[in-house]
Amino acid sequence: MKERLISSVAAGALLVGVAVAPMSFAQQTTTPPATAPETQTMEPAPAPATPPAADEQAQTPDTADKTTDMAADDATYLTEQAENQVSANTYIGQSVYNASDESIGEINDLIIEKEGGIAAAVVGVGGFLGIGEKNVAVPFDKIAVADQPDSDDIKLTTTETADSLKAAPEFKTKSQLMAERNADQPVDTSTTSATGTTPAPAPAEPAPQQ
Repeated sequence: MKERLISSVAAGALLVGVAVAPMSFAQQTTTPPATAPETQTMEPAPAPATPPAADEQAQTPDTADKTTDMAADDATYLTEQAENQVSANTYIGQSVYNASDESIGEINDLIIEKEGGIAAAVVGVGGFLGIGEKNVAVPFDKIAVADQPDSDDIKLTTTETADSLKAAPEFKTKSQLMAERNADQPVDTSTTSATGTTPAPAPAEPAPQQ
């Protein structure tokens, strides 16, 4: 009797264990384990670029090139008159002397080439006090310049003579040639205005018969 009771109790315990085990297994499989929430780390924003200093900006390649170009341009300017240079104002108004040291005329103008250099000196010859004077363009290589000692003055001499300059053709400027061309053009007087025409005279009436 006692052995049956023990067997019954053991069987009941076994049934209870079998029934409880699936429930605990189901709870373990259906309930996921709690996990800690993921944390997102924010990366720091990059620092703004520091602008170059004033000294660094002044030494940029473009600025350096411009400075070099300006220095090169300044080197082409004249800062003083050299010993072998003569001002145009010094020439104009100067007398020109021949080989006999006689004044044969006076420089009135200088003709300068567009590409540079002086082509001729316009010498006024003949006349008296500018009256009856004729301008002659003497090639500049025929005029020699000599500095006067202890002075800023110059002396101009030429191989030309007074007679050769008087016989030379007269020099005319562009303005003189244009004025002559305009003066030579005839004035057209063939056209008249309609209001300026003279009306034709009316025909004479016949005399009355006697």
